[in-house]
Amino acid sequence: MAHFAELGENNTVLRVIVVDNKDIIDTAGQEQESIGAEFCRKLLGGTWKQTSYNANFRKNYAGVGYTYDSQRDAFVPPRPFASWILNETTCQWEPPVTMPNDGNQYTWNEDTASWDQFDP
Repeated sequence: MAHFAELGENNTVLRVIVVDNKDIIDTAGQEQESIGAEFCRKLLGGTWKQTSYNANFRKNYAGVGYTYDSQRDAFVPPRPFASWILNETTCQWEPPVTMPNDGNQYTWNEDTASWDQFDP
């Protein structure tokens, strides 16, 4: 099965659907994103990009609210906090301060740009 993300305004992912592999195969038996995108467009309208459930391409599996970045050819998740920085290799957002690795649980405090320990 193949997965395709519908892109809306500003390349924001609106939904992700599953497409049967037979609907993305060319006459030589090779999978082609363009064929799958056209299949989705004819069926549902809109603009479509293939996404990989295993993140084998385009860095991340697309989800609703993600953005397709054409320069990076990647799906980027929504930024969780204004201070977080995009990792160019993974296209994941990372905090400006590494979370402590001492076995305790922490939550990000955007006001202080630090990790606050909490007890569940």
